[in-house]
Amino acid sequence: MSLSRIVVFGGTGFVGRRLVAELVRRGFAVTVPSRNRERQRDLLVLPGVEVVTADVYAAADLRRLLDGAQAAINLIGILNERGRRGHGFQRAHVDFTDSLIAACRASGVRRLLQMSALNAGRGESHYLRTRGQAEDSVRGSGLEWTIFQPSVIFGPGDGLFDRFAKLLRLAPVLPLARAGARFAPVYVGDVTEAFVRALEDPATIGQLYEIYGAETLSLAEIVRYTARCLGLRRAILPLPDALGRLQAAIFDFVPGKPFSTDNFLSLKRDAVGGIDGLYRLGIEKTPIDAIVPQQLGVGARQPRHDRWRRARRA
Repeated sequence: MSLSRIVVFGGTGFVGRRLVAELVRRGFAVTVPSRNRERQRDLLVLPGVEVVTADVYAAADLRRLLDGAQAAINLIGILNERGRRGHGFQRAHVDFTDSLIAACRASGVRRLLQMSALNAGRGESHYLRTRGQAEDSVRGSGLEWTIFQPSVIFGPGDGLFDRFAKLLRLAPVLPLARAGARFAPVYVGDVTEAFVRALEDPATIGQLYEIYGAETLSLAEIVRYTARCLGLRRAILPLPDALGRLQAAIFDFVPGKPFSTDNFLSLKRDAVGGIDGLYRLGIEKTPIDAIVPQQLGVGARQPRHDRWRRARRA
């Protein structure tokens, strides 16, 4: 399957920037839409990348971006919204996906790779509900689709270990809602590798891949691991659900929403996966301990990380 130009929607985000760089390394030409092209200097310097100022919610801009492309990758998603009614999730996940599908059909783009989430379509949260609705649209699109359902994604600049590291440096005690919620964190490099392999392999068309890491940890264990990496002694205070929901409701009104009622509802379902998508794609899972200590600036762990890298390349 020969592909040349790929349009990556959400290419300026945490996963997107790494995916764009990997696509370029593999010889693809990449178009990345952005609300402000001049702010994407790290992408602008990559050979083979065209960053285009565009409104991806405008049908005309979508058609223009897709003309002449061989595939579209949809990474657009949000973890929180303004308000609590689900309109932001509906717009980002469902409405945009529907518009993208229509633009792909109109432009003759047959191949679509869709980012989703473990538990999409399950549970009470707007986030999971709309992820599931977007998947339904993709499955019924008539396009040559592949869907990815990752667990929580980690790597430098993530919203998991890095976020908790910031909190732990400030607070001697951390009250934690849904402390027992379980995850199988997956390395961002493994996620991007999954997308690239899917582009290169027609056998992935019409397939859904659950993408998760080798280790299953509770939220409390993730926080304690982060504290150990930082050399900090911190008390983790698991909250009963009544207090956890109250905490989330209060944070609904905090600027930037570090936590929300919708996050709380999402955490009621464990994000651990069942059918191993990375194994199906032939991708070796990157252990947390190979990345996170260095990510958090813990120099003592660097030799171990180097040994693991050398062993993997051998």
